[in-house]
Formats: sequence, structure tokens, C-alpha cells
Amino acid sequence: MSRAFVNEDAGKDRPDLPDLPVSAGPNFVTPRGLADLQSRLATRQATLASLRTRPDRLDKLPEAAAERDIRWLEARLKSAVVIDPRAHDLTKVAFGLAVTVADDAGRQTTYEIVGEDEADAPRGRIAPGSPLARALLDAQVGDVVTWTRPAGALDLEVVKIAHADPQP
Repeated sequence: MSRAFVNEDAGKDRPDLPDLPVSAGPNFVTPRGLADLQSRLATRQATLASLRTRPDRLDKLPEAAAERDIRWLEARLKSAVVIDPRAHDLTKVAFGLAVTVADDAGRQTTYEIVGEDEADAPRGRIAPGSPLARALLDAQVGDVVTWTRPAGALDLEVVKIAHADPQP
């Protein structure tokens, strides 16, 4: 029989989507970040349940995507290490704390060092592995740190260390 007439996909009832990458290291999260992951998982599970009740289920891609997302979220929750920022004193910049810095022109910006799943640059939430967070971690008020970035190094003075707003 010619290979041209063999359906190698016979028996497959859903598309295979590659799994989303999961970081190898520990998944540090704030309590807010843990709650967000749990909420996202519940939302995707509800979406999958809804997709499975469709009368016309010829397109299996949305279900496969939801299943893939659920696997990823479950893996992130399983590897989550919750760090409560309230346990930190405010003498040094640490995970979960908000740090206000001033540049040479005196402009002040506040950043919060959060888990990688919670990072959101427009909201000032940065992952601990980012160059800025690495420069800030363990700094104290009055310290000047150098943020190495593609546009060139920038010196920042740590002005304030505080507990971050626990709200989303």
C-alpha cells in the first residue's frame, strides 16, 4: 500500500500542543501571586468544562489549549514557595517588598520584587531574576545601586523600602 493513503493521524481526537515552559528553579510567589495562580487555574478549568459542553466539538484546539494551560498552572502551583513579605523587616530590599529609588535627575520610581508569574513591568512589579531586581536585592536605604541595562548603566539611590500593597 502506498504511504500516500495512510492517515497517520487516525485515532487522534485532539491536537497536540507543546507544553508551556516551566522554570527549573523554585517558584517563589507572594501570597497575592499564589491567589492569582489559583484564580487563573479555576478560570481555565471552568473554561475547559464549558468547552466540553459545546454541541459542536469539531474544533478541539480550544480544549487542547485549555488543557495545556491547566497543566502549566498546576505545575506552577505545585512548585510554588510562598514567601510572605510581612515576615521581612524593612532594613534591606527583599522579595515581596516595595522599593522606591531615585535616579540622577531625582525622579522617583517604586518597584516591587515579585515572583516571575506575577511580574508586570507597567505596574512596577519585577521578577527577582531581572537585572534591576538583582541590583536592588539586599540594598539598604541610602545605597546607590547600578542597574545594568541595554541602554547603559543607570545609578539608582534606594530612597525607601516598604511593604507592598497586598491588593491586586
